[in-house]
Amino acid sequence: MRDEETGLRARLVDVGVELVAREGAQALTLREIARRAGVSHGAPRRHFPTHLELLSAIARRGFAELGGRVAAVTGGDDAGPRRRIEELARVYLEFASGNPGMYELMFRHDLLESGHLGLRDTSLPLFGVLVDLVGRVRPGADARAVAGALWANLHGLAQLWRWGSLQLATGTEEFGPLLDTVLTAHLGAGDAR
Repeated sequence: MRDEETGLRARLVDVGVELVAREGAQALTLREIARRAGVSHGAPRRHFPTHLELLSAIARRGFAELGGRVAAVTGGDDAGPRRRIEELARVYLEFASGNPGMYELMFRHDLLESGHLGLRDTSLPLFGVLVDLVGRVRPGADARAVAGALWANLHGLAQLWRWGSLQLATGTEEFGPLLDTVLTAHLGAGDAR
């Protein structure tokens, strides 16, 4: 019975991840997730007493995936910290572009139970990686503040790019030059290699 219950919990999250990928965050209702999981509409409440808890569990999967991608490009010491920030930023923008529903859900902490289900334990270390790298590139700066501003700029770039606004305004179909400008604005001029 215990394995069956654990399996149902995982299945509900799996269905939510699939649903957000196909239809976006607005499609994530308890009733729809239950229907697609093949259970009664009350069944999710045994594992997720609130809708927010289920959304948080789904978002946690997104943070885990993004964290894995970030670790793959920032874990080695082959490249300097500035180059690693560039790689992290590209991964972030590519994730946002390729997973718009999950991306939207992940950063809606106003909708999520951020302190529940370990969501903060999954999301905050990603920011910590950025803070650490910024501190290495700009040792005299407030690394947390610079990283926060850089992240806000990347988030805006991702969102405006997804909406097509930046392509229209800049006349470009490549986000690379914009990313270079963002990095220079926050990290100063320098060789990104």
